[in-house]
Amino acid sequence: MSIWWSLHLRREAASVPLARRLLLGTMESAGVDPDVSYDLSVALTEACANAVEHGGYTAHGASTEAYRVTAYLDGEKCRIEVADSGPGFPSGRARPPLRPARADAEHGRGLCLIQELADHVRFDNEPERGGAVVSFDKVLKWREDAPLMAV
Repeated sequence: MSIWWSLHLRREAASVPLARRLLLGTMESAGVDPDVSYDLSVALTEACANAVEHGGYTAHGASTEAYRVTAYLDGEKCRIEVADSGPGFPSGRARPPLRPARADAEHGRGLCLIQELADHVRFDNEPERGGAVVSFDKVLKWREDAPLMAV
């Protein structure tokens, strides 16, 4: 079984729950275990929120209005990619430093959460268009009654 979809979303806070609901609906319809679906939906929410908040201006100062979310459920794995057109991660290091945020901090937990909830995480810069790309994978578990369970 293989399912994939891609969204081109406006860089607005209202787009984040839309992406999350689409992912949860897809996984529920396919028969993915709810705990795995929840973990991936939280990771997706954090990646989208980062694209909305930080993906707004290119390295040349031009404003960008959109970001892209792509999800692949392929066999026993789900891969999600969130790409924006902003300045990307700091020059010279595609992998941002992952420091736990203070307990009372309102920002700074997203990338650490993604790292904890997914099995494999990549932080890259888009070499041709510019922008950050956050992609993460998780091995899927299936409900016993899963209609589209991988064979």
